[in-house]
Parts: sequence; structure tokens; C-alpha cells
Amino acid sequence: MTEQPNSGYDVVVVGGGAAGLSGALMLARARRTVLVVDAGTPRNAPAEGVHGLLGRDGMPPGELLERGRAEVRHYGGQVVTGEVLAAVRDGDGFAVTPAGGRTVLARRLLVTTGLADRLPDVPGLRSRWGRDVVHCPYCHGWEVRDQAIGVLATGPMSVHQALLFRQWSDDVTYFSHTMPAPTGEDAERLAARGIRVVAGEVASLEIVEDRLVGVRLSDRTLVSREVLAVASRMEARAGFLATLGLRPVEHPSGAGEHIPADATGRTEVPGVWVAGNVTDLVAQVGTAAAAGAGAAAQINADLVAEEIREAVAAHRELTSAGSR
Repeated sequence: MTEQPNSGYDVVVVGGGAAGLSGALMLARARRTVLVVDAGTPRNAPAEGVHGLLGRDGMPPGELLERGRAEVRHYGGQVVTGEVLAAVRDGDGFAVTPAGGRTVLARRLLVTTGLADRLPDVPGLRSRWGRDVVHCPYCHGWEVRDQAIGVLATGPMSVHQALLFRQWSDDVTYFSHTMPAPTGEDAERLAARGIRVVAGEVASLEIVEDRLVGVRLSDRTLVSREVLAVASRMEARAGFLATLGLRPVEHPSGAGEHIPADATGRTEVPGVWVAGNVTDLVAQVGTAAAAGAGAAAQINADLVAEEIREAVAAHRELTSAGSR
């Protein structure tokens, strides 16, 4: 850990990405004691820049997070590096144990640990992730505009993904890979938009001079492509919540697993809120930051309500004692 945490906090934020730091900033400005525990493995680390974020478009992800950490610390919040191994109920609050660190107490938890992208086992795919292998047209579409784009079918979102990327390029090819070839309405929509469908399993990516030049099929056919879009399976990073009875469940979209919550980020476990990709699989950086701030405001309101109840009880006891 880079800082020595105290023994107890109003809120421990698990995860130091856009959602977590935004939440921590809101709480620190509300004069709450806040500890952010961050594993240091942001999902967007391979990307050259954050896009679609007003005022910060194109900023490297690492720089954005460093600025966020500085802002949290400016208002008295603490940010440490570490992975939370366990969180258990401790009275009305929680005991949180980071790897290699001592257990700290928290009145509330804000979990913003994000998600992990599970990619198909295609040689070359992982190493190009965030470069010329992409997933989100709103994150990368402008950067790959007018290029030869391939879409690798991985699940129920792949046809939709191909139709979206068609907005940025008129040269889009859909690789059915190990999925059945599109039929019915899906096939009609792809054809109407001029999206070519290529059957056959993708065996590997063809890389020349550190750039993608094509997709190699299992029959050795090479289909020239400059970009490959892949809809990963997205899985919430939230194993440590199992001790509190919170486990990831399948997202309604079928795109992966998430931690369910209401519109404010409140989970079914009292005192635990979630924000960002751990609950909203498709949240971009701006959306995640807004959700973190919103959840933090709800947490502060919850703490205020608790403190008012305690103050009223103490006031009544004092008044009662004085009238005897």
C-alpha cells in the first residue's frame, strides 16, 4: 500500500476507476472520511485515450485517473493500492481486508471494481485489445472510421455490433466464427446495410509490422481487415462480495454477469452500493463517473439520516433525564 490507512472510515470505496474516484470525491467534499482501495488494473488501460468524455476527450486513461486521485486527496480522502480479499459484516458496518494490509472498518461500502473482458481464444486477439481489436463504436468508432472493419461473432450482441460499426465505415464484414450464420431478419438487415457475412471459424489474426492486416480462417483463407470488433463476455469483478451474500448474476442482455442494484446503486445488502461497470456493463467513462457521484450522494444521505436518528435519540434521552 502506498499510504497507511486508518482503522475506520465512513465509506470504503473498492475500486479506483472513474466511478470510484468520482464517488470518493463527492464523499470527501461532503466531509466524509473516505478510503479508496484500488487494484490498479483498469479495464481501459490498453487504450491510448478516453473518448466521449466532455473536456477530457483523448486524455490517456492513466493521466485521467492520476488527476482523479489527486483531487480526492486534496479534499482529505485516502487512496491506496491493493486488492480487497474480503468484506464481512461488522456490527452495523463492514470489515474490509485488503491483500497485504490490515483490516479496516467502514460504515458503508461503495463497490466500483468494474469488469473483466473475456475474449474468444483466438491467437493474437488479446495482444491487440484496445488497439486494432476493439469493442465499442462510441469509444473507438471515430478512430477507425472509413477503415476495413471486421466483426467477430461471439454472442447475441454481435449482429447489433456490426450494424452499429456500419455507421463509421461502409466496409464492414461479419465473421460468424463458431456461431450460426445470421438468418431471417438479422440476415436481411446485414444485407440491406451492405455488410458481408463470412462463414467459417477464425483461426488467428494476421499481424504485419505491428498492425492488423487480416483475419485468417481455419481453411487458411485470409480476409483483409484493418480493425476487428469483438463483443467480449463481460464479468463483474466482485468475488469478494460473496461473503456478504452478493454474487454476480446474468445480465438481462445476455452480455455477461453483473451485480444488480436499483437506480441509485443500492444493492440488496444494506449499506452496500455499486456503480460503474460492476453493475452497468455498457457504462462508458462519463456514465460510470456520474453513477459513482450519484451513489455517493445517496450514501451520504443515508449516513445523514442515521446520524439524525442517533442525535434525536440522544436528545430525547437528555431531555427526559433533565425533566426528572
